[in-house]
Amino acid sequence: MSASTTTTTTNFDHAQASATNAADYVSQNWAGWLAAGLQILLIVVIAVVLRVAVRRMITKFIERMNRGAEAAGATALGGLLVNAERRRQRSEAIGSVLRSVASFVILGTAALTVLSVLKINLAPLLASAGVAGVAIGFGARNLVTDFLSGVFMILEDQYGVGDVIDAGVASGTVVEVGLRVTKLRGDEGEIWYVRNGEVKRIGNLSQGWATALVDVQVGYGQDLERARTVITAAAEEMAKTQPWDEALWEPVEVLGLQSVAADSVVIQAQARTMPGKSAAVARELRWRIKQAFDEAGIAIVGGTPLAAADEEQADPAAGVAAPSALSNPDSAQSAAAQPIVSPRPPGR
Repeated sequence: MSASTTTTTTNFDHAQASATNAADYVSQNWAGWLAAGLQILLIVVIAVVLRVAVRRMITKFIERMNRGAEAAGATALGGLLVNAERRRQRSEAIGSVLRSVASFVILGTAALTVLSVLKINLAPLLASAGVAGVAIGFGARNLVTDFLSGVFMILEDQYGVGDVIDAGVASGTVVEVGLRVTKLRGDEGEIWYVRNGEVKRIGNLSQGWATALVDVQVGYGQDLERARTVITAAAEEMAKTQPWDEALWEPVEVLGLQSVAADSVVIQAQARTMPGKSAAVARELRWRIKQAFDEAGIAIVGGTPLAAADEEQADPAAGVAAPSALSNPDSAQSAAAQPIVSPRPPGR
């Protein structure tokens, strides 16, 4: 036989042996492959169905919370105590977090289960994922801090849309609450974007109730009991008019003297108001007290006392000119100022 024929026969035998081995391998393992494929398919189907079901349950729960807030806000008392937009944004943020967590847990568990079915060693993968997670955590620690702070702020309901807060780095009315950034509108209309991780303390001026403090300056010689009566009457009249009858939650209380000076005294009044309405109530109360004092003839002293200005006597020497040496005809200055008479020539 020639060399070429021998080589061809050898290659044919090798191919036949490889095909026989492959057929034997397939015949021996096809059942395991089929079982593994069915397991993977079942795992994927269960994960997808479970994810859809959990997300739908979370969505329905959030919608039910929103409907409850809208129903409570439609009542007379609920409209004052429930902020529908605040509840909606809070529930939507909580729903987004819950849906993301559910998807991560379900899909992550399914992926690990599929890898275990494929007989892949998960120990190196988990170790690498742990190292990568630590590296990402160090690199994006501010982002993680902002996100976690936002989650706890929303879950604890520290503030919401419409609240007036002092966040330390900025203050204003809450416009939008996010998981990473809170948006505030300042007193001059500016928008502040505050990262949740930067907020170390929060002063919420819109929860529970607020207090309006009014200081009224009165002349030292005025009748204090009469001034108290006038302030109380003005506050009672204010409490009977709209919209202040809803903003005032308790009668205005005259606390007493806040300070005493040489020419005036300061009377302090206090009122418990609806949250966020203390500044408006204080301004209106000052306006009404000023009008009531004008009608009652009670002087409100500010700056230079008016009585002292009226009693101040004019300087009697203000219109008198300064003394002059020329007013005395015997003085040397007067003599020097006389005209010089020329001598008369002799013989005349």
